[in-house]
Amino acid sequence: MTAVTREVFGRMPPEEGGGEVEKFTLRSDSVKVEILSLGCIIAALETRGRDGVFSDVVLGFDTLEGYTRKHPFFGAVVGRVANRIAKGRFTVHGQDYQLFLNNGPNSLHGGAKGFDKVLWSPQVLPNGVCFFRLSPDGEEGYPGDLRVWVTYTLNGEELAINYRAQTSKTTPINLTNHAYFNLAGQGSRDIYDHEISIEADSYLPVDSTKIPTGEVATVQGTGFDLRQPVELGKHLQKFGLDGFDHNFCLQQEQARHLAARARHPPTGRAMEVHTTQPGIQFYTGNNLDGSVKGKGAVVYPKHSAFCLETQNWPDAVNKPHFPNTLLHPGEEYNHTTWLVFNTA
Repeated sequence: MTAVTREVFGRMPPEEGGGEVEKFTLRSDSVKVEILSLGCIIAALETRGRDGVFSDVVLGFDTLEGYTRKHPFFGAVVGRVANRIAKGRFTVHGQDYQLFLNNGPNSLHGGAKGFDKVLWSPQVLPNGVCFFRLSPDGEEGYPGDLRVWVTYTLNGEELAINYRAQTSKTTPINLTNHAYFNLAGQGSRDIYDHEISIEADSYLPVDSTKIPTGEVATVQGTGFDLRQPVELGKHLQKFGLDGFDHNFCLQQEQARHLAARARHPPTGRAMEVHTTQPGIQFYTGNNLDGSVKGKGAVVYPKHSAFCLETQNWPDAVNKPHFPNTLLHPGEEYNHTTWLVFNTA
């Protein structure tokens, strides 16, 4: 049984339209998750350790004010296109489109005001909540009126996130959730004692601006071989890595497949990520620098959380040999990611 409750979380600043932001709490015997109507943000996610004690394992803020200021996409749904588009440029049906550049020379996570910064219309379901919005033609430079539904459902220890969309003009689309996890509990100093594995035989090398070079490289014999669990701190040290911010290439099939596992041996908390998507961005919070004050007034230093963002491959709209990222009128974009929490 999942209990679903809703309450007012706050009001957007007048310059942002002053709209009401609601918080939805989904609760099962083993997981409690809080989701905002602003950006479909996962604001809290509590799961049990082997001692039976619940801890909040996602980074974020106690109040709405934190989320309305600049922050690194904590818990949010990002789009219309998650990750980077090189030079913010692409061509569809012979027409060139230029997006806002918000990440050096590139466009990141939908632009200046992406899906993470807008209010969504909620509908409560028996075991979750569905958020809807219309992204108008030309928003952030993207073509077509895009109707988008993001649905969170909680069943026992499994949180499912389903993304659906329909468009009036051909457009690139790539939706994900940008939750930052620390299975020791949010506010813990680092993730070095976590074990991580990713079900990927290849990954995408990137240039100095984090755009894939186009090569699909084998993980064999490299620091990117995470097919067997590795202890993160020791692994980064062994391979002289500053952290990960890379797309790992998964099975390219629409069926549900295991993408990644994370485990925190000291508490026994574990998490599996399953998805229908062809890629997953593993990011180790390299840009966190302690300047953001989060829940409970704790600061979030470098490597204090990780993201496992299920997605299409970055810059796919400009790389014909990458999986297709274009949605055409009359089609439906439909992807699901499942987060399974347990103790190991």
